[in-house]
Amino acid sequence: MEVGFAAPVSGSWATPENMIHVARRAEQFGYHSLWTFQRLLVPADRKWSETYHSVHDPLTTLAFLAAHTTRIRLGVAVLDMPFISPVVLAKQTATLDILAGGRLDLGLGLGWADEEYQATGASKHRRGHRAEEFLAVLRALWQNDVVEHRGEFYQVPPTRLEPKPVQRPHPPILLGGHAPAALHRAGRLADGWVSGSQADLTSIGEAVAMVKAAAADAGRDHSLRFVCRGAVRVRPTGPASREPLTGTLDQIRSDFRRLAEAGITELFVDLNFDPEIGSPRADAQASLRRADEVLGALAPTR
Repeated sequence: MEVGFAAPVSGSWATPENMIHVARRAEQFGYHSLWTFQRLLVPADRKWSETYHSVHDPLTTLAFLAAHTTRIRLGVAVLDMPFISPVVLAKQTATLDILAGGRLDLGLGLGWADEEYQATGASKHRRGHRAEEFLAVLRALWQNDVVEHRGEFYQVPPTRLEPKPVQRPHPPILLGGHAPAALHRAGRLADGWVSGSQADLTSIGEAVAMVKAAAADAGRDHSLRFVCRGAVRVRPTGPASREPLTGTLDQIRSDFRRLAEAGITELFVDLNFDPEIGSPRADAQASLRRADEVLGALAPTR
């Protein structure tokens, strides 16, 4: 199982200096990948988790970090397809893949926040069908010389997208979501699946199996990637009854082994979802010190 790390993108510790520091340290320690996530807005009453109260744009952050790294892969988990045009995203991600030297992993999802749907003018009507057409347009723009698409949701006149991404045929697409329809879609159409921050890690093997079954039913025989967002919360003493990835560093390492046994091929450590770190109220310097400890302790080369 490959191990990655999430960049500081949420809360007080998400400063440019800390982003560079974590990215470079992760690359030095041999981490496979560096990840961001998307949150456009937060309700005025701030009723959501503090992780979502102040979040940087994921693609802009990855472009910034591409200039400060050379080897580590750069991933977003996930961008929400209903909130953007596939043409705009194709251009943005092709450029980012070029700037990063072919290191982009693109996670895509459908979103869940009614506020963001309303603010972006998006509709939940037939959003699964819209997502499938979105993927077809995105791939065509990345791969084909001339693209013409006349679909139910998207219309593209005969045009070209240049320059193309470095990775061929295109950057890997990982689909998020935990509903059966989302898991089937990942198996049929994507290069892999990425779990969300609220995923039940005790039963994640069932999701992996469902994606694999959908891929087999679709006649797809290439290797799929199964990426777990590891919402790690390091605590001095792990409770006797604890959630996976919460507890001591030794306990968290044992959780890594169990997730690999469940079929996870990649896990990235995400401290943004620790309320003691990814909050606007957290002590930014203390958060960075804790991140340095975790970076060293969970490093793949350790």
